[in-house]
Amino acid sequence: MPELPEVETTCRGIRPHLCGRRVTDWIVRQPRLRRPVDGALAALPGQQVETVGRRAKYLLIGFPSGTALVHLGMSGSLRLCAGSTPWRKHDHLALVLEGDRHLRYHDPRRFGCWLWTADDPAEHPLLRDLGPEPLDGAFDGARLKAACAGRRRSIKETLMDARTVVGVGNIYACEALFMAGIHPARASARIAPQRLTRLADAVRNVLEHSIRQGGTTLRDFLREDGSPGYFRQHLRVYDRAGQPCSVCGASIRRTVLGQRSTYHCPRCQR
Repeated sequence: MPELPEVETTCRGIRPHLCGRRVTDWIVRQPRLRRPVDGALAALPGQQVETVGRRAKYLLIGFPSGTALVHLGMSGSLRLCAGSTPWRKHDHLALVLEGDRHLRYHDPRRFGCWLWTADDPAEHPLLRDLGPEPLDGAFDGARLKAACAGRRRSIKETLMDARTVVGVGNIYACEALFMAGIHPARASARIAPQRLTRLADAVRNVLEHSIRQGGTTLRDFLREDGSPGYFRQHLRVYDRAGQPCSVCGASIRRTVLGQRSTYHCPRCQR
């Protein structure tokens, strides 16, 4: 599933190609995604794209009359191409821009969605109860301490709760916990404040590093065949079970927490 750095890279990649451009057509070939494609999007032709942003894992494409909320789901991706480019299987819809340029949405598993709101997108039911952005100053050790207070569940599960902080998926939770030296199964309420501050900083550092690896142009997250490429991961524990820790040499272990594969170093993380 595309995680926050991939979505942020996508956002930065499409922004210069969309902002200021007028929409000339809206093509829907398959409306049945995780949620049906919102019929209100049919009113986009004639409007100009004003903004392209992100909230959590949602792309927000702003127009004079409202905002399109785009989620890439499990396997979705966006690509810019000429209108004459042959449609591929699983290309479900396209935003057609002046100059006959298409922003096409590709999603083999159809778990993504294209929704619309005429109101403030921050108040949309899918967004209004979310926690802070991990790259903003609003997420810090104090905020994480408040989220952990009195909680017996594991720190990894707390970190992946979107009410605590948005966009920290399984890969980045494992990597941040390793960077902070915290065992993923440790009870949230039993972690000292200074360690939580270190963890909040680690989350931000891991995500910022991944975004830097992803670059900011469309070519950086599309391979030649159009499939998502994003960036080369530089992972230290995730999916490395049985391999030596890069710090101490101990064998990386895999466990299951909250029904998700979890990786940690038994020596470095306590």
